[in-house]
Amino acid sequence: MTGPVIAVTGASGAVGGRVAARLARTGLPVRLLGRDPSRLPRLPGASPAPPAPYGDGEAMRRALDGAHTLFLVSAHESPGRVGEHLTAVDAAVAAGVERIVYVSFLGAAPDATFTFARDHWHTEAHIRTADVRHTFLRDSWYLAALPAMTGTDGVLRGPGGEGRVSAVAHEDIADSAAAVLTERGTGHDGVTYDLTGPEAFTLAEAAVELTRRTGRTVRYVPETREEAYASRARYGAEEWEVAGWVTSYEAIAAGELATVSDAVPTLTGRPARSLATFLRENPESYRHLLSDA
Repeated sequence: MTGPVIAVTGASGAVGGRVAARLARTGLPVRLLGRDPSRLPRLPGASPAPPAPYGDGEAMRRALDGAHTLFLVSAHESPGRVGEHLTAVDAAVAAGVERIVYVSFLGAAPDATFTFARDHWHTEAHIRTADVRHTFLRDSWYLAALPAMTGTDGVLRGPGGEGRVSAVAHEDIADSAAAVLTERGTGHDGVTYDLTGPEAFTLAEAAVELTRRTGRTVRYVPETREEAYASRARYGAEEWEVAGWVTSYEAIAAGELATVSDAVPTLTGRPARSLATFLRENPESYRHLLSDA
């Protein structure tokens, strides 16, 4: 294979893995990065890099040496995530990477209601000041999250009020990212794409669609902030993590995730998947709701 090397981080994950598979099919040289190389997928023409945690600048620099483009999937949520991102970006620039395509989040802003979206804004701001071409892919909520966050009791609960969310499928994110990564030229430089589904719906409407697909009654139960924290206390998660869970719903209530963009069809040449289409294509996503039906 010939051509500029595209380095893909998080290649063992839901987004990075899909993007890596798509790039491998194009015949372009792909380098797979991850904390644990043994977990990286085996793809034709793709080569694994040595262990490269985002927070280890030297390891990231070695892993990215000779790469032209970095597809940067955000790190797992943590109090130090922004610092890890900044270290990874600086390492990429030091290694000579010319372009970064970063997976951000819809409505990223320093004062975003969703606390984790603030991390993305700070990362974007740092990339903008770096000497590197860049493109930001701001994903909405994942469609897969809707059945996943519905309990086996058939209840989707959270402080989302009557707000709307333009949730998007992993497959559509991956197809859009692959289109950006493989297009020659500078047409995507400096561009921010909002990657969303074809419509914004309420969580109550999502429950209706889940009911239709599963054949059992699924309900949305709106919570207050206090109720949301209380209902999640049983998980024993740290305060910053619970705050992220709760504020993701509050961002819906605030209208911050209702944007519907044409970026997916523009980049991929086909419509974005709706919730109904996603559920039809992914019956495993709601299997836990069938066991107690």
